[in-house]
Amino acid sequence: MSTPSFLTVTRGEAPLLVSLPHTGTDIPEEFAAGLVSPWRARKDCDWWIERLYDFAAGLGATVVHTAISRTVIDVNRDPSGASLYPGQATTELVPTTTFDGEPLYEPGHEPDSDSISRRKALFFEPYHKALADEIARLRTVHPRIVVYDCHSIRSLIPRLFAGELPNFNIGTNGSTTCDPALTARIAEICAATGRSHVVNGRFKGGFITRHNGRPADGVHAIQMELACRGYMREPVGPVDETSWPAAYDEAYAAPMRAALTRILEACLDFARSAR
Repeated sequence: MSTPSFLTVTRGEAPLLVSLPHTGTDIPEEFAAGLVSPWRARKDCDWWIERLYDFAAGLGATVVHTAISRTVIDVNRDPSGASLYPGQATTELVPTTTFDGEPLYEPGHEPDSDSISRRKALFFEPYHKALADEIARLRTVHPRIVVYDCHSIRSLIPRLFAGELPNFNIGTNGSTTCDPALTARIAEICAATGRSHVVNGRFKGGFITRHNGRPADGVHAIQMELACRGYMREPVGPVDETSWPAAYDEAYAAPMRAALTRILEACLDFARSAR
């Protein structure tokens, strides 16, 4: 079966799979009806993350990327609809609000169950099949691999978390999806930058990390949620169409990109040490 046009799979041979689930901005016409505005529908994109990590394939990593906006369907949510963070504000499998709580749809135009099922079949399932296929392929040649899930979010979103988010947010679902030794090494690299970091803080890893992380089977999964200010000139406070997204500036992003390069190299070192 051919790869769907919205899905890009760049195959490498190294024991590292890099997932880019939230950088897409495409909203097919079928699913655009009733949205309040195109800008609001794309507001919570993980802006420029695909550019920040565009060195990954050069390290031999396999990269899986969807062009579809998370507003159409969020491939990092539990497909059952169960919350990944019970008791805390979050967005759904098919979001109806932004992170700030603003409605994405005009009243009465929210997606119904049939629309949600169609989105799962068209976009969610192919993304996860691609991840599963690539994990299986890599495990046939490597005794241990790392699945690294790339994310970013604005630094100040009071509805989701108090205060300013740390620059680096490492998630392993309470140390269940990844060997603590790799988590500790990544935390050391983050600390060496002089920027703030936390392990299993507000963001402990989404569905991709939790579903695929099976250390006992040689698959170690980790989520990295970056605060946007670390790699882009993020406005302070609320944003609007005139200020968001801020442009990507390679020079500004360079220190963060260098740290992320060291992190992916550490993932490779860890995976290869199993030989």
